[in-house]
Amino acid sequence: MSSPVIDAWLAANLGRVVGWRREIHAEPELSMAEFATTAKVVRILTEAGLAPKVLPKGTGVVCDLGPDDKPRIGLRADLDGLPIPEQTGLPFTSKVENVSHSCGHDAHVAILLGTALLLADQLDSGNTLPFGVRLLFQAAEEVMPGGALDAIDAGVTDGLTRMFALHCDPHLAAGTVGLRAGALTSAADRVEVHLRGPGGHTSRPHLTADLVYAMGTVITGLPGFLSRRVDPRSGTVMVFGAAHSGDAPNAIPQEGRLRGTVRTGDRDVWQDLEPLVRTIVGELVAPLGVNYDLTYVRGVPPVVNDADSVAMLRRSVDAIGSGVAVDTPQSPGGEDFAWYLESVPGAMARLGVWSGVGPQCDLHQPNFDVDERALGIGIATLAGVVLGGEL
Repeated sequence: MSSPVIDAWLAANLGRVVGWRREIHAEPELSMAEFATTAKVVRILTEAGLAPKVLPKGTGVVCDLGPDDKPRIGLRADLDGLPIPEQTGLPFTSKVENVSHSCGHDAHVAILLGTALLLADQLDSGNTLPFGVRLLFQAAEEVMPGGALDAIDAGVTDGLTRMFALHCDPHLAAGTVGLRAGALTSAADRVEVHLRGPGGHTSRPHLTADLVYAMGTVITGLPGFLSRRVDPRSGTVMVFGAAHSGDAPNAIPQEGRLRGTVRTGDRDVWQDLEPLVRTIVGELVAPLGVNYDLTYVRGVPPVVNDADSVAMLRRSVDAIGSGVAVDTPQSPGGEDFAWYLESVPGAMARLGVWSGVGPQCDLHQPNFDVDERALGIGIATLAGVVLGGEL
């Protein structure tokens, strides 16, 4: 697969990694409540002779290994599951009602644990690492603005030279790793609009404020106006995911709520999105006689991969085999790994997890699954970055 050291470790230990992934998959925990997963990570690392530390808020783990007198790089995985009921039918399916690992974080954790133990075995065998390593098992990636900010506040980036991460990609086949220099993901913010009116009878909308019509105006008008006020090359998109109001078919309701996300692939556009969204919503509802409150939650900036860090990943992936490294496009999804890259150069790679058979289920779908052949590729990629020894 890659170096003899990595190949030998995987041959002897990949079954353990698969077991960890399945255990974590069956017991998913929501953001900031990853206590059992945190405890499992601490136990496995401690049994390997390492000295993990739980982050101040009680979830998430940081652990240094390797030399202290050389540059140190960070390797990050995320811990949390999602409030989505699982529909995979796997024998190790989620035991937690309405919660699942439908974004692959169970695989991320297992891969980083495997990487940690592989590197620890090198140290136990009397070998030295080319540079120090900081393992970060981060809480709360799935909530805005992301648990990365808490980890940064706890000092996890202090002294780091570079930082790396993997993310499962069901659009890439297992056995491949997607690489891209520059913007890999998009900025993602949350928008909520609470509209209020006097209500009334649907036979006389002219005597009141038609709240549902106002909601519809915002639902269609905000994405439309954004497409005319923002450069289309920025990949900016506004999509509402929830709309709630009323119940009776013959009554105009008194209030309604809209919730959605606005995303952009351009960091400069992201800086100006909030005032633009507020202006457009105000212009849309002004003639309609309704009152409203707008809550705008700044999410995460785009992940912008440093070219030198991508080159390190590419050397590691190329060592695994021909055709493993593939190009990957910028994604409209958001990822709080971006916060680390605001102060430390680094890169995220896309780990192919599609089995090659059946539909390519997207992330956050209830039937999303990981082809476990990808776990070894992930470990070889991260361990190869360290053992490759080139910063």
